[in-house]
Amino acid sequence: MNPLLRTKPLEQLHAEANSSSHGLRRVLGRYHLIALGIGAVIGTGIFVLTGHAAADFSGPAVALSYILSGLGCLFAGLCYAEYAAALPIAGSAYTYTYATLGEFMAWIIGWDLILEYLFAASTVAVGWSKHFIPFMKDFFGVELPANWCKAPLDYVGGQIIHTSHYVNIPAMVLVWAVTALLVVGIRESARFNNIMVAVKLTIILLIIGLGWGYINWDNLTPFVPENTGTPGQYGWSGVLKGAGVIFFAYIGFDAVSTAAQETRNPQKDMFWGMIGSLLICGLLFVGVSIVLCGMVPYKELHVDAPVVYALEKVAGDSLKWLRMSVEIAVLAGLSSVILVLLMGQPRIFFSMARDGLLPKSFAKIHPKYGTPHITTIVTGLLCSLLAGFLPLNLLGELVSIGTLMAFTVICIGVIVLRRTKPDMPRPYRTPWVPWLPIAGAIICMAQTVLLPSDTWWRLVIWMALGVVVYFAYGRRHSRLNHPQA
Repeated sequence: MNPLLRTKPLEQLHAEANSSSHGLRRVLGRYHLIALGIGAVIGTGIFVLTGHAAADFSGPAVALSYILSGLGCLFAGLCYAEYAAALPIAGSAYTYTYATLGEFMAWIIGWDLILEYLFAASTVAVGWSKHFIPFMKDFFGVELPANWCKAPLDYVGGQIIHTSHYVNIPAMVLVWAVTALLVVGIRESARFNNIMVAVKLTIILLIIGLGWGYINWDNLTPFVPENTGTPGQYGWSGVLKGAGVIFFAYIGFDAVSTAAQETRNPQKDMFWGMIGSLLICGLLFVGVSIVLCGMVPYKELHVDAPVVYALEKVAGDSLKWLRMSVEIAVLAGLSSVILVLLMGQPRIFFSMARDGLLPKSFAKIHPKYGTPHITTIVTGLLCSLLAGFLPLNLLGELVSIGTLMAFTVICIGVIVLRRTKPDMPRPYRTPWVPWLPIAGAIICMAQTVLLPSDTWWRLVIWMALGVVVYFAYGRRHSRLNHPQA
């Protein structure tokens, strides 16, 4: 067989999934997984992207943008759930692609997932820093020096430019702290995530509940504003473009699948972890978007803190106490997002190293903590460097296109696996195959159409670099080349 097209035997994947030799500890249950999914998804998107997408693209129909984007994620999530139940092993889309589309495509997806997890964690860390600086100033009177809180590079008009700043220290320190927690153990990390999730869910429900009474229904009419004549500015093309922009808000739920080998009953609980968290987050997104656009005219929402702006405008000082609560929810939300993303990436590196496509040291497990400590530390260091020196907007565009590509491949892979391995045991089966996976792939690809062309070029360059690494190292060291080992 062509080495590029060889697939990893299902028997080998099942043996690895059931073996205790990998050293990872099975300590997570269904509710841990749902909390991890919510922790990964709900971050700055619900508090910031909702306002920006409504003001610039969708108007009040930003709720439809969330539904459309969520449908693409839901379809991909149902496909993920079939894989995760049948192949409960760390590695997420990389492992699933290895079993269906072959080694080379698996490497491409593994390389692509770096854009989703590593770059997304860096993006969120920069966003956390942007909220942390004014939070310290407004509520504690501590003004942090700007030169040590912003990246030395910026992205303006499609060009990377130098600034007068040195490095984003708050973002780097947060990444280091989360990395240390992840090294200590998955159970401890899950407990921290549970606390962060409880904080932000409580405050989001408060926002929806209190804001509902201040809705001016005239602000929601027309629900889909007339297009300005420019594609993507209101109208149905604006709903589609808004869906592509806010897709970033959904990123991360698939990271639940990377914890398959640390889950007590992955065949049943993986489905609930991914789909349950996705449905909860989708409902919260729609609720916040309707309340936000109902409280103030949507064109006023292009501000740094649209939720706080809307509440202060309609309620004055009577809800001023909620401003600090919102800021706390944002910081807690972003912290949990970073934790789950930095949990996912090392486990993908771990799986790739066990397959021989990365150095063996990446597959080592800490003898005391039972975590892939080397890959966790490497991921944390790389993430902190990206967060410290690169701007937010450049990182965010790469994350969206990388994730949409991974979701598309997962949807296609389910169809392929049904045809090539029809008798494989499947504790959960994706419904309406092939139509649902095809719809998922189409929705995900459609959202990439309106992304800037230079984002596509960066994806091509990143993938070309990955191809070089594969042929220089991965292909020669693949375990499929050395079956006796």
